[in-house]
Amino acid sequence: MAVPTVSVIIAAYNAMPYVTRSVSSLAEQSIGQEQMEVIIVDDGSTDGTSAELERLTSVYPGLLQVIRQENSGGPGAPRNRGLELARGRYVFFLDADDYVGPETLDRMVAMAEKNNTDIVLGKMVGVGGRGMPASMFKRNQPKTDVFNSRIYWTLSPLKLFRRELLEKHKLRFTSGLPVGEDQPFTALAYLNASGVSVIADYDCLFCTLRDDGGNVTTRTVGAEPRLQFLSAMIDLLLENVPSGPGRDHLAHRHLTIEVQVLLKGHLVHEARGEQEKTLARMAEIIDRVWHDGINDQLSAMARLRVYLIRHRMLDEILELIEFEKSLGKSGISTPLLLEDGRAYARYPFLRDPARAVPDICYDVTDKVGVRHHVSRAELRGTTLHLAGHAYLHRVATENVTTELVLRERDNGTEYRLPVLHTPTPGLGADEDEGHYAYEKAGFAAAIDIDTAAAGAPLGDGLWDISLAVGAQGLSREVRIGGKRAEDVSGKADTRVIATTQGVRPVTVYTTNPHGNFTIDLGEQKHRVLSHLKIGAVRWNASTPTELQITGRWTLGAYPDGPMTLALSSDSGKTAAFPVTGTAHSDTFTARVPVSDLPEGTWSGELRLSGWSTRLPRLPKDLAPAKWRRRGLPWYAKPASVTGSSFALRVAKADLLKAVAGKLKP
Repeated sequence: MAVPTVSVIIAAYNAMPYVTRSVSSLAEQSIGQEQMEVIIVDDGSTDGTSAELERLTSVYPGLLQVIRQENSGGPGAPRNRGLELARGRYVFFLDADDYVGPETLDRMVAMAEKNNTDIVLGKMVGVGGRGMPASMFKRNQPKTDVFNSRIYWTLSPLKLFRRELLEKHKLRFTSGLPVGEDQPFTALAYLNASGVSVIADYDCLFCTLRDDGGNVTTRTVGAEPRLQFLSAMIDLLLENVPSGPGRDHLAHRHLTIEVQVLLKGHLVHEARGEQEKTLARMAEIIDRVWHDGINDQLSAMARLRVYLIRHRMLDEILELIEFEKSLGKSGISTPLLLEDGRAYARYPFLRDPARAVPDICYDVTDKVGVRHHVSRAELRGTTLHLAGHAYLHRVATENVTTELVLRERDNGTEYRLPVLHTPTPGLGADEDEGHYAYEKAGFAAAIDIDTAAAGAPLGDGLWDISLAVGAQGLSREVRIGGKRAEDVSGKADTRVIATTQGVRPVTVYTTNPHGNFTIDLGEQKHRVLSHLKIGAVRWNASTPTELQITGRWTLGAYPDGPMTLALSSDSGKTAAFPVTGTAHSDTFTARVPVSDLPEGTWSGELRLSGWSTRLPRLPKDLAPAKWRRRGLPWYAKPASVTGSSFALRVAKADLLKAVAGKLKP
């Protein structure tokens, strides 16, 4: 029997009517049924799931292997049973409530094979109002790991695993945990994987919120099951991950998500005595992984929650939970306290001497949002003119100190330029229910290439453009351009301009994918000659001895009159001819009166200031041009030379050969 590429394992319990779509989506996979085996473990269903699985087995003969067992109380045991039977090179876990996109398995296997990764995450989509993790699916990640990405924020096993990884490390689902039994399995798989891939550009997995509330995560109630689970995950980190930033990165997930669920979903519903016990147990668990440095990983709200838990401040925790509920319903972001260049969120108990909660639990300086919009970005001569608005979210535009920052990307050289502050009446009315106003957020700035380097010309390089947006003593830097008016182009604009240092190439462009403005000086990425397209080379129809060369410059601008067509002969003679542009067009024409050229084989190039490019090879079928000079016959025709460059032979006709040719019968 051929070994399947993928073993799909489904743990099914009272999964009607969802299991029908789940199985159908697998049968329709583009990878082909011959590449799959689908193992469904019916965990003691009582609602007709068994009968439906029997029907589906006949609909898709040879695809499904259905195993029936007594109810185990959770999906872990049936998944383990499926693993014992799996034969595929890869294993994909699917819940009976969910379904997959038509190309899911095909894409996942291809991603794993191409990048030699052991696990592949596919983008998850919630159905029926179900929320799904999203932070790890912002972009495709061919190969990453648990410490350098956000993949740890999804610990469900609904992923593709290389079966060799699972067998080598004897990974199975934990028994004895009433909730979260899948998370130790996935966490250990992440930690032992050779690499993890993420597919973010295709909707792979569709997860359904059941109408009957039958999802496992919605059936489990009470704090104790989740306390057991949180304790188990903290122990797993302590046993498998050395102390340091890596462990802190992973602990961040549990100290944010699990702690919040415990407080808001369970502790608030308990009696006072049970609340005190739950709080004490949470504090004991958190203290096993807690240290001051972990604050760098947490948001201010998470720091505050954890502080209150660790200090057993039950009443304050209950008040904070109510504050968070009201904050979620409100359309207004929390106000800030600004002091000594720092920003503190006005969460409960800030600077309350009776509670003495440290300021670090409120410090949001590095999280203050910067809003900006560019309404003008125009290069005129040597100067780039910029305009728009920029402000710090929740910080009124008083004592504005915004300035423009130019920073060379490779060596970090930095120059700061002043901006003109302009009024922006009504700005802010469309967010936070108009609670905050930004009346002086406008800016206008000019970057003159000749003077921007503290009065001197900017050197060659890639100069990224930012704003240091400041008000009331607080300042945050932001790259600009990602938000801009529709009529402000982000397309690269390459020009050749006259400066105090002579003619220089400059390109204003926006980065990919963020769309921020950068000035390219000195052709770091944008070549001038890439904008030259030489077209037809032919004889002028009205002047048969005039060679006409046409082409197109796609530069935004270049100095008047510097373009010439230069010819040189094998005997050392030279000739130059003007290149003229077509009015209101980027096309140009050069005309060479070959009857004026001395005898020889001529090569040629187009010159624009300090740039030059060779003319293309003349067409082989270009007919010779003929004329008389002092009564003698002359001609010009493509020369037979090695290479692909322009070569024109100008010479007197051989009279003896010409006469002999005419006398031949």
